[in-house]
Amino acid sequence: MEVDKFEEFFNQFYQNELMVAASKGQTSIEIDFRLLDKFDPMLADKLLNDPDELLQQARDAISNVDLPEGSVIIEPRFNNLPEESTFRIRNIRSEHMGKFICLEGVVRRASEVKPHILYGIFECADCGNHMETLPVDKIVSPPFICDKCGRKGRFDLVDKKLFDARMVTVEEPFEITTGEKSAQMNVFLKNDLTAPGVQRKHDPGNRLKINGIVREIRRIIKGKMKTELGVLIDANHVETTEIEWEELNISDEDIDEIKRLAADPEIYNKIVGSIAPSIFGLDQVKVAVMFQLFGGVPRILADGIRIRGDIHVLLLGDPSTAKSQILKHVSHIMPRGKYVSGRGASAAGLTATVVKDEDMGGWVLEAGAMILTNKSLLAIDEFDKIGKDDQVAMHEAMSIQTVSIAKASIIATLPAQVSILAGANPKLSRFDKYKGIAQQIDIPDTLLSRFDLKFVLKDEPNKERDRKLAEHILETRLNAGKSEPILKPEFLRKYLAYARKYAQPEMTIEAARALTEFYIEMRSKSTADTIAITLRQNEALMRLSEASAKIRLSNRVEIQDAKRAIDVMEFSIRDLGYDVETGNIDIDRIEEKTSSTQRTKIHMLLDIIEMLEKKLGRPVPKDEVMAEAQEEGLSVKTAEEILDRLKKEGFTFEPKTGFVQRI
Repeated sequence: MEVDKFEEFFNQFYQNELMVAASKGQTSIEIDFRLLDKFDPMLADKLLNDPDELLQQARDAISNVDLPEGSVIIEPRFNNLPEESTFRIRNIRSEHMGKFICLEGVVRRASEVKPHILYGIFECADCGNHMETLPVDKIVSPPFICDKCGRKGRFDLVDKKLFDARMVTVEEPFEITTGEKSAQMNVFLKNDLTAPGVQRKHDPGNRLKINGIVREIRRIIKGKMKTELGVLIDANHVETTEIEWEELNISDEDIDEIKRLAADPEIYNKIVGSIAPSIFGLDQVKVAVMFQLFGGVPRILADGIRIRGDIHVLLLGDPSTAKSQILKHVSHIMPRGKYVSGRGASAAGLTATVVKDEDMGGWVLEAGAMILTNKSLLAIDEFDKIGKDDQVAMHEAMSIQTVSIAKASIIATLPAQVSILAGANPKLSRFDKYKGIAQQIDIPDTLLSRFDLKFVLKDEPNKERDRKLAEHILETRLNAGKSEPILKPEFLRKYLAYARKYAQPEMTIEAARALTEFYIEMRSKSTADTIAITLRQNEALMRLSEASAKIRLSNRVEIQDAKRAIDVMEFSIRDLGYDVETGNIDIDRIEEKTSSTQRTKIHMLLDIIEMLEKKLGRPVPKDEVMAEAQEEGLSVKTAEEILDRLKKEGFTFEPKTGFVQRI
């Protein structure tokens, strides 16, 4: 019998594990399916095809093993199922009903852990007989007749056996659903799979490998069963397949190597050389990404205000400038990092939403990408293609790093401590250096200002650079080792995890003075009409210098860290904030649609309209406005553009054709 075979298997291979589990009061033990397959292939095959009966026999076999008296019931949980038993969620069919299979998915939403009735115990009033009744379609009904005395009638529920359970919904991983709608599957977790120690691993955002039995869900409407059945996985074994920061296995040898590299003066160049080495150039961008990976130190001030430590970076550029490749590469370096495209992203998909779920019951909170990547990095390609309303939903997450939602009966604030690496294209595909950045992309001003660093990637003809680029591409194709990173991604993850955990640098007086002097110097270049730098950039400088110190595993932000932060910030500001009309650095060209020069022209035109209204009365002929504007030095084209903008933004209107009036 199978029970005898299981008993022999457990005595031969798992005697010690069972004794330890029994002594510690554990309610389950992990069994390697491959070991069972080697022991008895027929038994292993029966387990895959008839798991309900075989699992019960495995439980009976464990109970027959000589364990300490009073031991709890131990559930066998099988891992390492064969590849032929592993399926994509979308490929599960009716033929798999009742089979033992393996699938992988990302937890999209999860219910609370609630007690369920395993069976009810009813008592006969005449003979006192106790009868166990199993639930049917989630309902525990009393028995029809006493199996001892034959009495019919009412039976009282005197006791019940409970177990903890939770339903989670998993969907196919992002990387296998390109161009497809991701399929979803409900997974039923019970008993020790819902224990407080492991519950967090099954929360939204985690990637799971699930071994379980495919079961049907009957749908009863007014006592009648529908022909269409639902499907769920009754989980037997669950493991996380995505390594989190605190779960990275960092050996003593790894720590020694990390410390050795941290003391190497070339460590910055080595890390930069490990970020997308197949992409030529973009050194300053890679430096910014390096700082973003390590991040600054979050601060909670005495008054309770939290200052984020995560760094946001925006890459704005022409087509074919490797934005998408950098985004994809960086998202793979970071544990739990995700890559999404703006065309397929919505506010609900990026932040969070509330959905009604019949299987879980009531309203369920569903996490979006920014929640799923908490304490990691989210790469958003085609950032400018996200809808305006959806972009607005990101304000809170990018600034104070939470997502607040109040819909239906759910009011919640979820953590979104995530770094954003975004890529965007200009409105007309090509970047025009004679216009402000905000004039060329569809990103709200307030959202644009939340990026610590912004870079322009221009595709301009340059014979020498083009030659080097072509040679680099050719060399990486002919010599695979040319594009090999200096630090392997697996080791770089360990380096990141170790630095993030143990390096919490504090600002030194020298570094703080250097940052302050740079800030004051840039502010001194401001005029009545232009602002060279704001406090947003000053806070970003602190985060960048802290990230630089983390790379060295230093607990002090020193002058060299401040200089590195200043260099990358100055590059970003000069690249994007240069006003060609005045020759000054104007931060407003980055963060607002209107530079100081444009604001001056707008005020000039509004003053002209006001003056003509007093002189000629309302409304004012457009021809008169244009004539006065030309006398003030404005071209006809510029004046027309400003008039059109004032009309769109609600400052003026046209009461009749050819006339304009202030509101």
